Amino acid sequence: MNNFPSHEPPESKFHALRVLKFQVYKLLTGQLSPARKLVAAGAMAGTGLAVGVATGGLEPLGLTWNFAAKQASKVVASTPMKTELVNAEKYKQSFHPLGKYLYLTPQKLGGGTHVVDLDSGKTLSWISYWNYGDSCPISHHLAAYPSPNPYKGFEFVNSTQGGDNVMIYGIPTPIKERGLLEKWGQGNHIYRVHFDGQQMNLVEDVSETTGIGLGVHITVLPDASGFAAADGQKDVCAFFNRAGLTEKTQTQAAFRADWIGRQPNGNMQENWSKGGTVRLTRMVQAKETGKFDLQGSKGNKLNWEMVPMAENLVSTGQLPGDNPRALTGLDAVVHHPGSRYSALILRMMSAAIIIDRKTWQPIACLQNPEGSKDNLKVEKVSSNPDTWDIHFDDVRSVGHEAGFSPDGKIFTMMNNINQNNMAVFDTSDPDPKKWKRITFVKDKTWVGDYPSPFHLCFSMDGSKMFVSVLHPKPANSECCVVDTKTWKIIKKFQNIGPDCQTMAVSYDGKYVFQIFSGFQRMSAGAFIFTQDTLEPLGYLPNFGGHHDCVIVPTKVEHLRNSRCTTL
Repeated sequence: MNNFPSHEPPESKFHALRVLKFQVYKLLTGQLSPARKLVAAGAMAGTGLAVGVATGGLEPLGLTWNFAAKQASKVVASTPMKTELVNAEKYKQSFHPLGKYLYLTPQKLGGGTHVVDLDSGKTLSWISYWNYGDSCPISHHLAAYPSPNPYKGFEFVNSTQGGDNVMIYGIPTPIKERGLLEKWGQGNHIYRVHFDGQQMNLVEDVSETTGIGLGVHITVLPDASGFAAADGQKDVCAFFNRAGLTEKTQTQAAFRADWIGRQPNGNMQENWSKGGTVRLTRMVQAKETGKFDLQGSKGNKLNWEMVPMAENLVSTGQLPGDNPRALTGLDAVVHHPGSRYSALILRMMSAAIIIDRKTWQPIACLQNPEGSKDNLKVEKVSSNPDTWDIHFDDVRSVGHEAGFSPDGKIFTMMNNINQNNMAVFDTSDPDPKKWKRITFVKDKTWVGDYPSPFHLCFSMDGSKMFVSVLHPKPANSECCVVDTKTWKIIKKFQNIGPDCQTMAVSYDGKYVFQIFSGFQRMSAGAFIFTQDTLEPLGYLPNFGGHHDCVIVPTKVEHLRNSRCTTL
């Protein structure tokens, strides 16, 4: 849907001071509701603009658009923002050129990934991992390295799930009955893919090279020197270097987290809620092979992933596996944008272990739930120099995704199900042991399992935080906007589509892209709104139930707002 008429001057579109410009323009063209006309008219009166009220709307008296824009910009700062609900579904397809950016999305059960030119709307290239011998690819999460001209080439890393994960969406498939999962369903590959300007080429299967198969989150390091991957079924994360096109990837460090509950033989729910210890172990490769033994489903504690808001299925014994009692849910790593620190995200206890990438040692643990301690001590186990313990007095809530603000001064993580909020930490001190929880983002509608905050990202300047809010199938999910000065929600885009996942921000600061994946068989697409003025624009089609979205960076600095600092 085109929200701007063809006669509008191109140079006036999509500038930073659009809030009141658009209000004034819509006022002058009769596009505002009566209530909004009064607000805009009052703002115009404050700038000394002369307007006349006609039956069909408000008409300018000799007022040019450029003059109105200049006058409107003077009162932008004094215009209060109020919480506003937007029914996103009423907006149709967007035909705007959205900038010279490439938009990368994985297809989950579609088995591949494609890249779209946001300027032309064309799919430039795609890849299907079936064609490379992967008999059960579940293209899950990804991250792209910066490229000065992505149209001529760029590289990305893509995790894929496997095993029983193909079964969790209720698809009536005979795969299980035919024994095909046991035969070829191991999965858990980490693919390096290069786009050469015309087509995508599979460069390397990192899981085969290193022996580590991880199927969940991928994040590029802040200096683009490598990437991290994690898998909550295995409670394993690893850091890898960035290899050249003809080189093989090397593992820099790998960690496993295990939960030791205070009541190892008690009921499953009290296994976590009564407190216990997270034991973090740095793993080493086998001397004989130089590899780890974690390919495919090797090392899985659960038979399938914890889908969103499914942590309590573990604590109630509904997710089977070899060792669910030891689960921490270590399924992600995010990086502080300006330092050597990374956060290992633990879903089962809503916590984040802070790792020093220069020493490869944990130095602090942030605990998110309200009423719990906020920064826990990390103790080295004397019997093993590569093992550390973190003691939890309680586990008040499970958590989900997390991230750092672009300036590195804030860390936030979601508390879900037991508590429904987002903990906000001050991370401006150079010592992570001094990082402190300062407030919570809350909403009165976040209660119980759903609706729940799910994924997040920040505006380019960090003044806003965008949060996808998950609603249960088959309901449509939403995206809310948080003012990072007050940590209050100022706008909600509701009824976007089922299963809203990650978001991406265009690096010119103009647009936010909210992907929704449709639980693999329902509607899928990307909803777009403006970053600064929060104007809904419409939808882009995305085929194949996409689960993640990344705009390919063109500068290393863009990683602060890419799949590096947030999930």
